[in-house]
Amino acid sequence: MNVQRWIARREPNWKRLDALLARVEKRGIKSLQATEIEELASLYRSVSADLARARTQQVGNIILQDLQRLTSRSYHLIYQGSRRQEWGAVVEFYRRGFPRIVKQTWPYIAVATATFFLGGLVAWWYGWQDPTFLSLVVPPELIEKVRDKGELWMGSIVGIEPLASSGIMVNNIRVSFAAVGGGITAGAYTIFIMAYNGVHIGAIATLVGQNNLAYPFWAFVFPHGSLELPAIFLAGAAGLLIGRALLFPGRYKRVDSLKFYGYQAAQLVFGIVPMLIIAGIIEGFLSPNPAIPDFLKYVTGMGLFAVLVVYITQPSRQQF
Repeated sequence: MNVQRWIARREPNWKRLDALLARVEKRGIKSLQATEIEELASLYRSVSADLARARTQQVGNIILQDLQRLTSRSYHLIYQGSRRQEWGAVVEFYRRGFPRIVKQTWPYIAVATATFFLGGLVAWWYGWQDPTFLSLVVPPELIEKVRDKGELWMGSIVGIEPLASSGIMVNNIRVSFAAVGGGITAGAYTIFIMAYNGVHIGAIATLVGQNNLAYPFWAFVFPHGSLELPAIFLAGAAGLLIGRALLFPGRYKRVDSLKFYGYQAAQLVFGIVPMLIIAGIIEGFLSPNPAIPDFLKYVTGMGLFAVLVVYITQPSRQQF
């Protein structure tokens, strides 16, 4: 091989790759057009082949080192850089994308929330009107502990916080994913889960209210409930979006409707997972802790909910 002729023929590609890499390193991958990104990938493969060939020929150490630096920079940008971009996309989703999708899907969130509270209101009314109603909803051991002993049950968590916290997280995620999966029943099962959980909370709230334990009960609920309940409402909205796609595809074909609304539902699910994890940690460690005053638990819950509202209602500045 004529080394000088080979270098002269290949050197324009090396310089072009170096120029593209320099631009990306200075201004980011977004500074390249789509055709330039394709060119960058193609040049990387070409220069990698040149490096392999140079190692078998007497091209000189300087050329060999230049090619090694070029391929190393290209690899780092294409593979390591793409991972940074993926993490950057995740961060950007939680900064802007999640609040945006919540605002876009607020009617479905409102329906899920209203269904939950309607169930709670029905349970509260029946619980006060008919004492036997509570025994149909609340486990008998809870009724015995609250009504007969005048105690709440949260003390059982103290001492096993890590185990309890992980179990709570798993249960919350299971309930939320069940609400989302209920969308395949045209939203019927999603509505049932929202209503059932509302009835369950409403019945327990009535039971503790009847036995003068409402203040410590809500002190337990407020810290984690400020995140857990909104997350469940969002999961219900995701299920309703899937149900909407099946029942009312509108101007779309049903398959296209599922893709469109399913993508919105997936964004909601992706957004609530951290909420459920944080709520599970709080419910396992903070909410049942007898060393923390009840008023402080109320303040914590209201503060977390206020932060969530501010986060969700922040103005959109750019499209995700």
